[in-house]
Amino acid sequence: MIGVEITQAAPLGSKLRAEKGINLPDTDLDIPALTEKDLADLRAMAPLVNMVGLSFVRAPADVLALQAQMQALGAGHLGTGAEDRDPPGFREPAHDPPGQPAPSPVGVMVARGDLAVEVGFERLAEVQEEILWLCEAAHIPVIWATQVLESMAKRGIPSRAEVSDAALAVRAESVMLNKGPTSWKRSSSSTACWSA
Repeated sequence: MIGVEITQAAPLGSKLRAEKGINLPDTDLDIPALTEKDLADLRAMAPLVNMVGLSFVRAPADVLALQAQMQALGAGHLGTGAEDRDPPGFREPAHDPPGQPAPSPVGVMVARGDLAVEVGFERLAEVQEEILWLCEAAHIPVIWATQVLESMAKRGIPSRAEVSDAALAVRAESVMLNKGPTSWKRSSSSTACWSA
């Protein structure tokens, strides 16, 4: 059993909505990176996708375990996107075991909201810079993710902070602009505005 103590909330209270999670910073959870459901989903989806994502990567072994499962399914050619919410997971590169085929191509998704919870807002800029530098040095593509230009997708105009955030995103190889099908309502005008 895990006990949770809420240490920060909005002045009038906060609600945990559907599809939101709880982060447990500085907590070593004794759970595998790939659950039985993940493995079942991988078996079902591998023939239909171009890339497989892995969230909450804690160590290079997590990525290697996914790639081994992909190889076993004949899907070793698919790309792997590792969502980096825990920077120590990428301080040591994942090396190919001797005598093993090279793993599938890998990329890193920087989910800054969860990363901020894990490392603290005061270290977020420093840690995301470190991830960008490490990935650049290792020639690993980066997906800059989570709510980039979300107000523009929802309301048709970005906030000042989002414009700065998007400008910093040029250092990544890919940017996740919005989430879910409802965000596409204004996508054509948003894209035109941003590319102008």
